[in-house]
Amino acid sequence: MIFRKVLLTGALLGIAAAFAAPAHAQSQAQCTKNQDAAVQCFAGYALKTGIFTLHYGMTATQFNSYGVAASKIIQTPQTNLIVFGMASAVADAMPPTNADGTVNQTAQTNAMNAIVLAEITSGLITVPAETSQQQLQWFSLDMATAMDANKGILMSPGTLLRIVDSYVVPQTVNGSVNWAVVNSNLATMVGSLSTLGLLKLPATMTTAQVTTFAQSLALSIYDYKVTTGRSAL
Repeated sequence: MIFRKVLLTGALLGIAAAFAAPAHAQSQAQCTKNQDAAVQCFAGYALKTGIFTLHYGMTATQFNSYGVAASKIIQTPQTNLIVFGMASAVADAMPPTNADGTVNQTAQTNAMNAIVLAEITSGLITVPAETSQQQLQWFSLDMATAMDANKGILMSPGTLLRIVDSYVVPQTVNGSVNWAVVNSNLATMVGSLSTLGLLKLPATMTTAQVTTFAQSLALSIYDYKVTTGRSAL
């Protein structure tokens, strides 16, 4: 529980940099009414004191809702683990830069949004209460953005994405991908990992769901490479 509280505070602090618009202070009684009210008060006071900044075109009211959504994501174990893990992987393997080093934030944003959508549609994660798909995408991108500058890691969190890409690269000829072969090979990979016991799934998840997600990841990776001019991650 203490870990979750620390993680929640860190996540909310990492959501933005500094809010420009003033916030309406809430009474102590309102702030302690329930968890959602406490988060909204935190967001409101952070906005008022300039800790956070408005981004993604949000209004102050939308940011309060986003803060509540972030708390719900943090309190949903499987969802927060996958979201944080994939955001870390994207920050490592799919940076917001082109092959020539020029900035391309749109490429990373599109990749992260596509991956979150794949997480949802494949059933790997559930959208928590009081949380929308858009808020999950914002949250994931915020985490990836916060980790973009992370250097000196011992083990690359983007390894999973590079493994999936290793199935796409050999099937790519003149920019055209043989997706039938890629999807078949990814299905075989997932099945083998499951058979060998290297892929341990919760009781609520099937290998078919993981296969669907892996195939969606391959598409997201390919689109990212096309956008950035990279031949591989």
